Amino acid sequence: MDITTFDDLLLAARQQPEPQRLLLVFAGASLPADASAQQRADFEAGEGGELAPLMCVDKDPHALAGFADLAAEAATLGPPWVLLFAAALAGRAPLPPSDAEVETALQQMVEAVRHGDVTRYAPFDSAGQAVQLV
Repeated sequence: MDITTFDDLLLAARQQPEPQRLLLVFAGASLPADASAQQRADFEAGEGGELAPLMCVDKDPHALAGFADLAAEAATLGPPWVLLFAAALAGRAPLPPSDAEVETALQQMVEAVRHGDVTRYAPFDSAGQAVQLV
């Protein structure tokens, strides 16, 4: 299955034989204080900058209606964000992952985003479209 939107990821998670939890890290972008003029221009054009985790949550894919609901909830609970990093954590049928497993995995994901090590996660923009980071 091609995952081109967050809702595609949601559907794929729902179809897995093991119970899943979606791990979600919302990130903002900023410029370092010592950014060059070119870096500032690129950032103003919507490119570049540094990513920082702003908030994180885990969700049961069956309890989440879709990206629009997730984005609306995020808008009421936290600051504006530019990228959403997502991953799925599988349990062992018939049990979902434990709270401890979810918390550990979510904290590892936050740290990975903080350090720019995001290749293991699916990034989505604020419209729920998959993006490719370069």
